[in-house]
Amino acid sequence: MHTQIEIGRDSAGQAVPIDIEELLATRLLVQGNSGSGKSHLLRRLLEQCAGMVQQVVIDPEGDFVSLADHFGHIVIEGGSYSPREIEALAGRIRQHRASVVLSLDDLEVEQQIRCAAQFLTALFDAPREHWFPALVVVDEAQMFAPSVAGEIAEDTRRMTLSAMTNLMCRGRKRGLAGIVATQRLAKLAKNVAAEASNFLMGRTFLDIDMQRAADLLGMDRRQAERIRDLERGHFLGLGPAISRRPVAVRIGSVQSGGKSDTTGLMPLPDAPSEGMEALLHAELAQQAAEPVPARQVSPPPPRPAADLEQAISSFTAPVTVPETSAEERAKVVEKPASETPAIPLDDQHDSSPAAGANHDLDSILREMAAEDGATFQPAASLFRTFAIRCRQRGVASSHVDMVIFRRLFAIACAGLERLDDSQREAVERLAQGVEDDVLAPYLAIAVAAAQGLSAPDEGELARVYGSTSPGRIRRLLDHLERTGLIVVREDFGGDRTITVPGLEQFADVR
Repeated sequence: MHTQIEIGRDSAGQAVPIDIEELLATRLLVQGNSGSGKSHLLRRLLEQCAGMVQQVVIDPEGDFVSLADHFGHIVIEGGSYSPREIEALAGRIRQHRASVVLSLDDLEVEQQIRCAAQFLTALFDAPREHWFPALVVVDEAQMFAPSVAGEIAEDTRRMTLSAMTNLMCRGRKRGLAGIVATQRLAKLAKNVAAEASNFLMGRTFLDIDMQRAADLLGMDRRQAERIRDLERGHFLGLGPAISRRPVAVRIGSVQSGGKSDTTGLMPLPDAPSEGMEALLHAELAQQAAEPVPARQVSPPPPRPAADLEQAISSFTAPVTVPETSAEERAKVVEKPASETPAIPLDDQHDSSPAAGANHDLDSILREMAAEDGATFQPAASLFRTFAIRCRQRGVASSHVDMVIFRRLFAIACAGLERLDDSQREAVERLAQGVEDDVLAPYLAIAVAAAQGLSAPDEGELARVYGSTSPGRIRRLLDHLERTGLIVVREDFGGDRTITVPGLEQFADVR
């Protein structure tokens, strides 16, 4: 099989090849200041070997998504997936040998780093039977393998350094060939840069970067001055996959383009300064007073290759119920009937006196739940108020003790009356084994799920729960998930999805 591609031409017009088979074993480091042509070089390399080897691109700026239009790469929008989904996708990518672009431009910097680190780690940890050869291209590698601690959290830095070190140091035996590109060699961790045996050095101006580049190329200080004078798109290449001696190469043309490609100068608008000033200040105060729009949800990945898309991008996170101890299962699921009374159904078609009494009880409970601050009052105080109002209206309430009242009040706070019969029956069935102290927020989530509405935010859950602490609500959601009552999925973009097992036939709460 022919394993060489042409990366460009030397000063004499001769083709400069790269041996892809050798590159898989020896890795590549690309360096150059902004505007030197690094992205163009990576694009040329990827395009030339697109049909030869699997490619995985870590793209923090979204510059390589156009490969999907020309070569069938699958674009994975990092912000659209949870950490567990990113890891599962990485495993499927190795299994099916799909060429993909992990686009991270919709995430904040630290989230980009964490997403890329988990993705790379999952590629590295794939089972042995999936160790197929693949080029793993990491653009802006100084972000993912910083030489010194920056503004990111220390645990994030350790995670990403471990992932990048595994890729460059131990990835070869697993079929992973790292290609890292950086603007500043001085900012790239030395143990990551040192593992590359092939180099393509572009224009750089800082002495510290030129010196490191010259050391890697085996050049003296006088020869290193050539690096400063390189033109855009010109690189010095060296390595077993390129040339045994430093060779100057002008990178060839490409088919696809990045979103940051410049199109030259454009004429400025022909408008007088007074008109431009008025345009800038028109309705400025009104616009500043408007609420900040919600973050747009990233679109789903495109579908250029149907067979691989179905195997990879159509992934749905499995709904798993965490294991619980026997004591917890006995407490939550097998609670005796005396402790977990049945929630009365509101039979709209029953005209008996008992049904009318139930309607009156529901009316009183709904009135109490709608009052400001009602959920923040002690249960004993609420129960006394309930009993007084029942006596005032002549409604029999002797069959409602404190335990039953707490559950009925939780139902009133959650608004089960808004559901139709089938929805309400499903929610009440699921709620039979829920502990009294978390029943109200659970029902609020379940009601929204049954109606297909947005999930109650933390403020609304706090009101229903009778708390003003956001931390307590987060612990509540964690408790509900641990006991298998809900499944919380939060993606790298910060969007949270709550699924209520047993209500999938209605909708997901988003």
